[in-house]
Amino acid sequence: MEHGTSRGTHGGASPLGRREFVGAGAAMVAALLTAGDSAFAAAAAEATATGAPGGPRPVPARPALRGMWIATVTNRDWPSRAGLTAAAQRTELIRHLDTAVKRGLNAVVLQVRPTADALWPSPYEPWAQYLTGTQGKDPGWDPLGTAVREAHARGLELHAWFNPYRVANHTDRTRLIATHPARVHPEWTVPYGGKLYYNPGLPEVRKFVQDAMLDAVARYDIDAVHWDDYFYPYPVAGESFDDADAYRRHGGSASKAAWRRGNIDLLVRETGARIKEIKPGVRFGISPFGVWRNAATDPLGSDTRGGVQTYDDLYADTRKWIRNRWIDYIVPQLYWNIGYAACDYAKLLRWWDGTVRGTGVDLYIGEALYKAGDPAQPAAWQDPAELSRHLTLAREYAGVRGHCFFSAKEVGADPIGAMTRVVADHYGKRARPGV
Repeated sequence: MEHGTSRGTHGGASPLGRREFVGAGAAMVAALLTAGDSAFAAAAAEATATGAPGGPRPVPARPALRGMWIATVTNRDWPSRAGLTAAAQRTELIRHLDTAVKRGLNAVVLQVRPTADALWPSPYEPWAQYLTGTQGKDPGWDPLGTAVREAHARGLELHAWFNPYRVANHTDRTRLIATHPARVHPEWTVPYGGKLYYNPGLPEVRKFVQDAMLDAVARYDIDAVHWDDYFYPYPVAGESFDDADAYRRHGGSASKAAWRRGNIDLLVRETGARIKEIKPGVRFGISPFGVWRNAATDPLGSDTRGGVQTYDDLYADTRKWIRNRWIDYIVPQLYWNIGYAACDYAKLLRWWDGTVRGTGVDLYIGEALYKAGDPAQPAAWQDPAELSRHLTLAREYAGVRGHCFFSAKEVGADPIGAMTRVVADHYGKRARPGV
């Protein structure tokens, strides 16, 4: 899945297309980092028990999430095009926030670091080109600061969405502003699949991308740090991600696959801990591709035949992050219809509910509103009631704490009335903010 330009539809035997610490004390957290599933379950039960002298108090239930993503990469949702005046950009942003209120939502997930750049005056990275059309050019206002203020004024939470490793949607470093960190440190980058990425295997890269993202946490009253599904990039046929030198220097005795997963584990664990150090109230959430592993690959996996498995292909062990409680919430992108043969929404919903059970990690479901009415999609997506059925089904699972819709453009335009149907069937009364 690509938050921003297109969304994940990887299913079947091969890909069908392409398109972010809670809980117990330090001793328990340390135990969870190494404990197996049985030890984890016992620890989780102890952490949630009531009445134990000196034990953790029960955490009040949060309201259900009703969210939407606002993608800025390639001007997917906002701004509608690069080069608008500051006033026009602000007007469009406010329109999206007002639409969220109109639809009964209580959160927006705004992409503020789409391609190793920034929608705030960052000391680490240049202004995003999607604002002015020129990377590094000051747009004349502070989009993130304005978004936080205006969202909160409307009773909406503002989750700041960052992409950790993507540098550019091309491989030509000379097209980046001269002061861009990827030009200053070309050794940090890897071209792959026609795009440019930071190398997750370099410790200096891991520290830098954390510093760049956490600058926004320190400076703004955001409600959450949110990541999408890009860790190591999605596989491209006939190409290999050239991190051999980093592996030789930092891999130790681990296999390359285990080393890559370890790099992403470190990024997640360290970022979560640093967020809590800076602002304990800021949550950390991640929106991964919907298939961790297929059951045919791993009996702990889902009853699916996904062409991509995050554990194996993106080196993102999403299940581990949940069970170790390194994140506060997870938003798997369940971008398939109920009954879809390779990746059935209903089967994945059941798997993810079971995965979060007893962990304290909130489960929100990523919904493919962008597919509704798309003639290239299966027949189920031509029915305006398909998404509403998703929410109805999710009511059967106690672990599901809400939904997030991709994305803002479709939430507003609603070409076949699928969002209108969701609102009519499920959002009669607006949920209070506080995801």
